[in-house]
Amino acid sequence: MPMEEISRVYADALFGAAKDAGKLDEVHDQLGAFADAVADNREMSVYLFSPYFSSTEKKEGISKAIAGADPLVTNFLDLLVEKHRMPAIFRIRKDFDALWAKERKLLEVTVTSAVELDPEIASKIGGEIERQTGQTVELSVLVDPDVLGGLVVQVGNMVLDASVKNRLEKLRKNVATAA
Repeated sequence: MPMEEISRVYADALFGAAKDAGKLDEVHDQLGAFADAVADNREMSVYLFSPYFSSTEKKEGISKAIAGADPLVTNFLDLLVEKHRMPAIFRIRKDFDALWAKERKLLEVTVTSAVELDPEIASKIGGEIERQTGQTVELSVLVDPDVLGGLVVQVGNMVLDASVKNRLEKLRKNVATAA
């Protein structure tokens, strides 16, 4: 079974259990914190991913690292250790985050402009997208001088490129095909 499918199965299982228990946000935060800790600490990741340490040793390390965590998270991480699936933790977290965002009706929106946008304008853009989609927008505003002017708005997987750079590129292609 490919790693993508494995991570989806584990993320779905954890999501279902967390939702049934009414602990989606708690599990989301704790799983994220654990995955971040593993990503940020080389010794921890080597320890958890290494075949040289037993499952029992790894479980003991996890229980110390996440003392006070919800039993759903602790049991889930123990299961990953038992099944030798800990290397999938980052992909599982990504899949869980996507399920959580969908459940919470969160929509990631990134607005990129050549210069820093007035916060009021960025807020209006986010508000209009919320109004049109019925979802709660998580807005990120980026500055990229290569845009030259205009905006590039990414809503989920869709991109609206109303930048000067894009218009110039289209014009260049039209001129090249006309010649």
